[in-house]
Amino acid sequence: LGVGISPLNLDKATNLLIGSALQPGFSGYVTVTGVHGVMESQDDPELLSIHNQSFLSVPDGMPMVWVGKWNGFTEIGRVYGPDLMLRIFEGTEHSKQSHFLFGGGDGVVGKLEHRLLSKFPESRIAGKSTPPFRPLTDIELDELVASLQAIRPHFFWVGLSTPKQERFMHGFLSRHPDLTKDWDHGMIMLGVGAAFDFHAGLVAQAPSWMQNCGLEWLFRLSKEPKRLWKRYVYNNPRFILRILIQMAKTP
Repeated sequence: LGVGISPLNLDKATNLLIGSALQPGFSGYVTVTGVHGVMESQDDPELLSIHNQSFLSVPDGMPMVWVGKWNGFTEIGRVYGPDLMLRIFEGTEHSKQSHFLFGGGDGVVGKLEHRLLSKFPESRIAGKSTPPFRPLTDIELDELVASLQAIRPHFFWVGLSTPKQERFMHGFLSRHPDLTKDWDHGMIMLGVGAAFDFHAGLVAQAPSWMQNCGLEWLFRLSKEPKRLWKRYVYNNPRFILRILIQMAKTP
């Protein structure tokens, strides 16, 4: 439906990102994309462009995987944001690569840091920030840039909702294209949304069998109906209809 999805699986995405963050001066952002992101992009050309300018747009939902396999990408697998976060922390725990946590509500990044370090005690969480529920002012952006220049993290984790986190990552790197120019490594921004609440222990994750069957949306809807019902009731049927039409037209 016009959104480019990187035909990767969790192992390949993890290895690629850890390696890319070691490249001097590199910067880029990763969108973790499922049905919600794809369908929001149908009505928003700017968001569509943001997805397609990413370093990677990994297949977060099982529908992305099923469509990828139907198109011949046999090794594609789900790159679920919370799993990707844990894999990268695991893969960098005993290295010098560091992390910055940006997002969540009041107190979330503190709880997230504590729980991540309990799993990966030798990880380097170099900084954390809880942004306001509004766009950052120029002064706040300048302060963030100064902090990043001082800390120089390899991974900048963004825990905002879609499409807010995608807009933030794209806008931030577009405004500061030379941020990592003089660094001896790179910085990758990753929009992982609800992973912050999941790993902070604030929201329950769907059982594995529901995730593998493409029913995670139903579990999340049962937990947060007031917040999520419009997303799923509106986007899921539209996705099914449009993707069936696209598949029928594909030679």
